[in-house]
Amino acid sequence: MKTVLIIVGKTVNKHFQAGISDYAERIGHYMPFDIVTIPELRQTKSLSEEQQKTAEGELIMKQIQPSDTVVLLDEHGKELRSVDFARWLAQKQQTARRLVFVIGGPYGFSQEIYARANEQLSLSQMTFSHQMVRLIFTEQLYRACTIIKGEPYHHE
Repeated sequence: MKTVLIIVGKTVNKHFQAGISDYAERIGHYMPFDIVTIPELRQTKSLSEEQQKTAEGELIMKQIQPSDTVVLLDEHGKELRSVDFARWLAQKQQTARRLVFVIGGPYGFSQEIYARANEQLSLSQMTFSHQMVRLIFTEQLYRACTIIKGEPYHHE
């Protein structure tokens, strides 16, 4: 199963970039993994939040294939403990050809993206910056891979 993380806008914090790159490389030892960066919209001052979400949604949809299993990382999604996320991921590895996680822009997702999604997951009830979520998610994906393989990274 190939796994893809779609993000809107570049990761600007060099410390987050380094951590994300490190975890992405580690994940690559367990499964094919790519991060696709959608360029941030320019000149958004004249756009409403809905217009921004729609424009970002159109760019996201161009990266999604019809057969993809699409999971939105969304504050209203289902929360899982790390071991439960690992079980969830192991099940997806049996059923999905391409698993696509999406972190939206600052205002979230358009209705088109919500309609296309197969599932929504939340990383926490707390709110994190979009930059930070990228690091947290890649670490959790790596952690899930190690749990599935029974490796000692995760301590229960």
